[in-house]
Amino acid sequence: MRLVPDVRDGVTVVDVSGNLSLTTYSDLRDGLLKIATDAPDSLIADIGGLTIEEDKLAGVFATVAMRISDWPGVPFALVSSRPEHAAVLKSQTIDRFVPVHAGIAEAERERDRPPRRRAVQLLVPSAGASALARQFVARVCAEWGVPEHTEDALLVATELVENTIRHTASAPRLRLELRRGVFTVAVGDDDPRPAVLHERVDSADWGLGLQMVAQIARVWGCSRSWAGGKVVWAVLVRRGRPRAGGR
Repeated sequence: MRLVPDVRDGVTVVDVSGNLSLTTYSDLRDGLLKIATDAPDSLIADIGGLTIEEDKLAGVFATVAMRISDWPGVPFALVSSRPEHAAVLKSQTIDRFVPVHAGIAEAERERDRPPRRRAVQLLVPSAGASALARQFVARVCAEWGVPEHTEDALLVATELVENTIRHTASAPRLRLELRRGVFTVAVGDDDPRPAVLHERVDSADWGLGLQMVAQIARVWGCSRSWAGGKVVWAVLVRRGRPRAGGR
């Protein structure tokens, strides 16, 4: 299985080639999910060079679409001019979850382009990183005019940055996004170990960590990145609305 991403004018196009089998299913799924973590505005997978051993394996594309719908929340589309691909995707109802186009130009022309605002801050791994993160979040929330998200965003950013400093040797990359009224806070690092939500927190530990993030967020998660690290993210809800647990 071979995946080659190419970022162009707000869209990431991934050339997918090889053989989709039970053995390579997870490679394709995880590869697309990793690339999606840094996709700018949308993700297009060109599967013209892909052979699908069994029709049911095409369900991998619906799985990817559902997984990235919460975060990073970018539109996802497939491209192939092969009639057998169109038949398989239709028979497995994949086209109900993922738009299918005959060419990249068509996919780029018809892709959904929801307005999005993004702000990124690279932090030095130091004792003062969380304070700088809070200053950044407060400033961005004020600029974007989203006071309803400010309090939660400050807390989530603080916890995620502190977790990065405490458990990795990486510089935290704080990322804020606003798309269709949905506000997200994400912190990336270079450590591939996943963030783990513990049922109980030692009172000697600083803060409440991911427990607090899980209580505040509508949904949260930890996604591997194409570069080899990970991104821990949280989708926030407006104050006054019910919250559901993370995953």
